[in-house]
Amino acid sequence: MSNNRSGAFLGGLLLGATIGTIAGILMAPRAGRETRQFLKKSADALPELAEDLSTSVQLQADRLSETAIKNWDSTLGRLKEAIAAGLEATQREQELLDEAEADLSVNASPATHDNLL
Repeated sequence: MSNNRSGAFLGGLLLGATIGTIAGILMAPRAGRETRQFLKKSADALPELAEDLSTSVQLQADRLSETAIKNWDSTLGRLKEAIAAGLEATQREQELLDEAEADLSVNASPATHDNLL
């Protein structure tokens, strides 16, 4: 619902800005012929402007994508290192537990061994 409200607000804002711009151009202190020529030139320039904007957005998206990939690679490398370190620590602990259990079974008498289990 929040996204719907913000979308409606932004749509209304853009519509209001467009209407205000058009009204300002039409009410400007120029002759009608000059205003129409200005509007025609502006309309003719819109496709080029849109293409430039599209190219700019694409370049920015590519840069963001490259940055995201680099960050992901870095994060993945650190994660692999952390997992390897965790596995090594687990193996060391398991070896220590196995050694301690072996020492207990060797040093313990049968009666003591039964009490431990």
